[in-house]
Amino acid sequence: MDTTPRELAEKNDKKIVLLVLDGLGGLPREKGGKTELETARTPNFDALAASAECGLHLPIGFGITPGSAPGHLALFGYDPLEFPIGRGVVAAMGIGFPMKPGDVAARLNFATLDAAGAISDRRAGRIPTEKCAGLCELLKAVSIKGVEVFVRPVKDYRAVVVFHGKGLSDAVADTDPQAMGVKPLDPVASDPKGERTAQAAKDFVAQARGILASQSPANGVLLRGFAELPHIPSMKDLYKLSPVAIAVYPDYKGVARLVGMEAVEDLADLDAQGKALAAAWDAHDFFFFHHKYTDSKGEDGDFDAKVKEIEKVDAFLPRILELKPDLIVVTGDHSTPAVAKAHTAHPVPFLIAGEATRADGTAKFGERACARGLWGTIPGRMLIRIALANTGKLKKFGA
Repeated sequence: MDTTPRELAEKNDKKIVLLVLDGLGGLPREKGGKTELETARTPNFDALAASAECGLHLPIGFGITPGSAPGHLALFGYDPLEFPIGRGVVAAMGIGFPMKPGDVAARLNFATLDAAGAISDRRAGRIPTEKCAGLCELLKAVSIKGVEVFVRPVKDYRAVVVFHGKGLSDAVADTDPQAMGVKPLDPVASDPKGERTAQAAKDFVAQARGILASQSPANGVLLRGFAELPHIPSMKDLYKLSPVAIAVYPDYKGVARLVGMEAVEDLADLDAQGKALAAAWDAHDFFFFHHKYTDSKGEDGDFDAKVKEIEKVDAFLPRILELKPDLIVVTGDHSTPAVAKAHTAHPVPFLIAGEATRADGTAKFGERACARGLWGTIPGRMLIRIALANTGKLKKFGA
């Protein structure tokens, strides 16, 4: 396991903040131009970068496009290839659903299907959470022999479906082709042990299609990330940390809970997150602070809106710094360029600022500036090791 050796971890009172702008990395919208981060007016990030050690990180590895769950797992110091976690478990844990060993969860997107059954909108117009909750109530009518089915709203167009019964396995491929103009895929077992779950998922999708036929714009469902409950060592066990997640979206609270973090509930915006951070300050020493909407705007293909989200977090940064963290890491879990409208494999900029860090001359927080920083390009899971070392939370190795 390529994580910090437990015997080196040392408890102290130093406070670490991990500020994650989801999907932060970007691309220029015209050749030779600036990325979203480079375009944004970020006086606070730039001032912090001037006193920081900077670089780029790869959440998983060269050329591999990360999903949100493995991207965050890397930021928490775990090798995503050693601890694969499906999106279904993340969604279930994010809303506090009590999954049991043997249960299989899948992330559910409400989607819009045209008259021919092809996908015209994978997110059903980003319906509000209230609408999602109503649709989940309708899907309680689904009945599958020998398998209990639980459908719960997560946020916006996202929900989670959990299958409970004997002989289930997560060896099932997604039904979401992650493309429009094509029909959803059938759930297919990727291993013989997944046949029972695949059939249950097929029955669920068919019944859901009938139940939702009269609904608009959400008249179909897409499933991805079939997953069973994994075992992952906690950040407390590995690093002797007392971590807390300050996140609005349930999925990110889910990943945090999988590594043993507490998660603050009922947060609606940055202001609420700022109050929660201050309230949690004395009881914890590691603070995962997450902002989702940089990623959402990137996936929408809205370059200017993503720039505004970056600027919004930059303007908020002083509220974090006034708490006087001993060290702060600012980065993203992956790149979501607006021109791609999707996650990409591009490395992600980061800065690490604290009393023990060495300023490397970076004047602007951006992709190209960080590429010239002290750290170059490193694995994302090493960021926490650097943060622990720079706050005296790692003892010397060897005599």
